Amino acid sequence: MKIHFCIAVLLLGVALGADAQTASPGSAQGWPTKPVRVILAVPAGGTPDVVARMLTPGLSAILGQQLVVDNRGGAGGLIGAELAARAVPDGYTLFFSAPGSLTILPHLQKKIPYDALRDFIPVSLVCSGPFLLITHPSVQAKSVSDLIAQARAEPGKLNYGSAGSGAPNHLAMELFKNMAGVNITHVPYKGAPQAVTDVLGGNIQLMLNSIPPVIQHIKAGRLRMLGVTSAKRSPQLPEAPTLAEAGVPGYEFITWFGMLAPANTPKPVISRLYGAITKVVNAPESRSQFEKLGYDAVVSTPDEFALYLRSEYEKFGKIVKLIGAKID
Repeated sequence: MKIHFCIAVLLLGVALGADAQTASPGSAQGWPTKPVRVILAVPAGGTPDVVARMLTPGLSAILGQQLVVDNRGGAGGLIGAELAARAVPDGYTLFFSAPGSLTILPHLQKKIPYDALRDFIPVSLVCSGPFLLITHPSVQAKSVSDLIAQARAEPGKLNYGSAGSGAPNHLAMELFKNMAGVNITHVPYKGAPQAVTDVLGGNIQLMLNSIPPVIQHIKAGRLRMLGVTSAKRSPQLPEAPTLAEAGVPGYEFITWFGMLAPANTPKPVISRLYGAITKVVNAPESRSQFEKLGYDAVVSTPDEFALYLRSEYEKFGKIVKLIGAKID
């Protein structure tokens, strides 16, 4: 299946490449003339990495140069975000991001070496989707309500993993704990793949994680799925109740991924990159692949993404203050 998927992505890139020269003359003043680096603030194998590697072949075909994914995980996304923010704004360094380093971490950590709203130019959203609440099969709880009851009976005994302090699944679980009135101990990792590995090994009991990396483990019985964080059930996993209907009324948490560039990147570059992303994300093949992963394909203009980013920044600021979350 993985081979067939890779072939489909490559074919999509070739098809889209036919439009590589359709941008208006001077739209990016010859950009790009060499490979473009796409920084990710997560280790390889995580959901942002999976989505970025779905996106880059088609973009490479349209733009006529290879987009190279550069994983710089650690510190809840701070390392990769700082590297991207400090990069030369010439269009040859981009930043593919989830909410963590841009809209969550600044509220959890007093000193951040970049300004999330001023040091980047948003280009476009790409997709959005929920987390799954997963446990090791040895966990006594078989449902969300069971988990809440167990956590209340044994405060602090259960451990949950995250992609790092300040990562979206860290804040999502802290919100769950606050709304459910439970005490579950946080164990931060350098990235989600490491946390998933430890849930699989029974070293920690549970976590919230994106659908793509865990769905096969769920089907194989190596992980147990208790619920999904979206307001509605996932079409890919309709048997998974929402956390709101399973015991935490009003709970909802959606994560997203989008492309940005360092501040002062030339506007013609942003415009051409936005056009290429629009073609790739809106292609039927891409939308089908996103749907299989449990995500909604989303395209926004740079201005729309900028407004959304600011609203997310303000929203997470309120959530952090409400639940009293902090860096461990």
